[in-house]
Amino acid sequence: MLVTYDVSTLQDDSQKRLRRIAQACNGYGQRVQKSVFECSVSDVELEELINKLLKIMDKEQDSLRIYRLREPKDKFIRHYGVQTVVNLDEPLII
Repeated sequence: MLVTYDVSTLQDDSQKRLRRIAQACNGYGQRVQKSVFECSVSDVELEELINKLLKIMDKEQDSLRIYRLREPKDKFIRHYGVQTVVNLDEPLII
C-alpha cells in the first residue's frame, strides 16, 4: 500500500502539520519519497492510520491519497482533501 500526501505551505502551521503527518505514517511503514510511504498494514491498522491523518490534515488545503495496489481496480485509490481529476483509464505514474 502507498500513502501519499501534499500539505499546503500557505498557512503558519503547515510545517507542523507536515511533520505530524510524516511521523504518523512512519509508525506504519517506510518513507520512500518525501511525501510517500510504503506500508504493509491490516484493515484495522489502515483505518487507524487514516483516522490519525484526517485529524491532522487541513481538508480544505491538503491532499491525502491511499493506494491499495493488491485490490480490485475500484479500490486502488482512496483520496481525501483537495480534489484533482485523475483519468484512471490512462497509465498511473507514481
